[in-house]
Amino acid sequence: MSPATRQPVQLGLRANLAQFTLLVAVNALVGGMLGQERTVVPLLATRVFHLHAVTAALTFILAFGAVKAATNFFAGTASDRFGRKPVLVAGWLIALPIPLLLIWAPSWGWIIAANVLLGASQGLTWSTTVIMKIDLVGPQRRGLAMGLNEAAGYGALAVTAMATGFIAAHWGLRPAPFFLGVAYAALGLGLSALLVRETRGHARHEARTHTPASSGLHGGLTTSQVFTLTSFKERALSAACQAGLVNNLNDGLAWGIFPVYFARYGLSVSRIGILAGLYPAVWGLGQLATGALSDRLGRKWLIAAGMLVQAAAIGWIAAAHGFAAWAAGALLLGTGTAMVYPTLLAVIGDVAHPTWRASSVGIYRLWRDSGFAVGAILAGIVADRLGLAAAIWAVAALTAISGIVVALRMYETHPRAPDGSARRRPSIRCIYRLS
Repeated sequence: MSPATRQPVQLGLRANLAQFTLLVAVNALVGGMLGQERTVVPLLATRVFHLHAVTAALTFILAFGAVKAATNFFAGTASDRFGRKPVLVAGWLIALPIPLLLIWAPSWGWIIAANVLLGASQGLTWSTTVIMKIDLVGPQRRGLAMGLNEAAGYGALAVTAMATGFIAAHWGLRPAPFFLGVAYAALGLGLSALLVRETRGHARHEARTHTPASSGLHGGLTTSQVFTLTSFKERALSAACQAGLVNNLNDGLAWGIFPVYFARYGLSVSRIGILAGLYPAVWGLGQLATGALSDRLGRKWLIAAGMLVQAAAIGWIAAAHGFAAWAAGALLLGTGTAMVYPTLLAVIGDVAHPTWRASSVGIYRLWRDSGFAVGAILAGIVADRLGLAAAIWAVAALTAISGIVVALRMYETHPRAPDGSARRRPSIRCIYRLS
C-alpha cells in the first residue's frame, strides 16, 4: 500500500479491535506456557529429583526470575529501537524447546535450563504484548487494556495449572502435562509471525500530542536516564516498581512454596492443582473489572488496598489448615493481586512519555520480575531455617509494608480521577538536560 493510500493511524480500543483481540489471544498462550509448570515442576523437584532442601528446589524459580527480569529490560529498549513485532517473534522462537526439555530432563540441571529459556521467552513475549496494547488504545483506556491483557495471560495460566494437575494425577508427572506447552508454543509463534502487525507507529502518533504527567517528563531521554527516573527518582514510577517486585515475590511463593506446603499436609496432586489454579484464575478474571475500575476511580488507592489484601490472604494461608480454608485464602490472594497487577502497568503508561514508554515498561517489569528471584532466595532460606509457615508469614509482612509505601509515596496518575487528585500532581524539576 502506498503512503498516499495508507490509512491514518488511530488510537483507541474500538479503532484497533481486531489487532487488540489478536494480541489478547497471543498473551493467553504466553500465560499458558507459564501455567504448564505451576503444579507439576515443584512436585518433580521433590518426587522425581528428590530435592528436599527448599532452597535447592526453588532454583528453577530463581533462574526464571533473574533471566526474565533482565530480558524485560532488553525487551523494552529493543522494542523502542527495532520495533515490537520482531521482539515478540524472537520470544516465541525461544519458547519452542521448553516443553521438550521438561519432558526429557534427566537431571535437575535440565529443568533449570528450561526455566532460563522460559524466563527469556516470557520477558520478550509478555512485555511486548503489554507494550503493543498500550500503543493501540491510547491514554484513556489503559487500565481496561491492561486488565484484558493480564486477564488473558493469567486466566490461561490458571486453566493450564488446573489441567496439568488433573493430567498428572491420571497419567503421571511426565510427559503428558507438557504436551500442552508444545501446542501453545507452536500456535503462539504462528500467530505472531503471520498475523500480528507492528504498533510502534501508534506510539509515535501519540507522542506528537502527549501531555507529560509531571514537569520534566519529556522525550529524548537516554536509557540510563529512563532507568534512574523509573526506578528511583519519579515518585509514582518508583513506587510502582517496588510494589511490582513484592507482588511477584508473592507469586513466586505461590508457585514454589504452596504446592510443597499443601503436599506436606497430605493433599492429592489433583487438589494441589486446583489450589494452584484457583489463585491465578481469580487474579486473571478479576482484572477484567479492576483494570477498567482504575480508569474510573484512579490508580493509587486501588494498588495500596490490593497489596494489603494480598498480605492478609498470605497470612490466612499460613494460619489456616485444610483444603477449604486454603481455597478461601487463594480466592482472597487472587482478588488482591487483580487489584494491583493491571493498575501498576497503567501507572507506567500514564506517567512515561511515549518516546521512552516501552523502555520504562521494560524497567518496571525488570524490577517486578526480580521479585521471583528475591522470593526464591528469601523464602528458601527462611523455610530451610524456620519452616515453610515462617517463610509464608515473612512474605505477608513484606507485602503489607509495600502497600504502606504506595500509600505514602505514590500520587494519583490518571487524568480522569474523579476527585481531581491527578491534576494536583507534584511538579518535579527537569532532572536532565535534554538534547
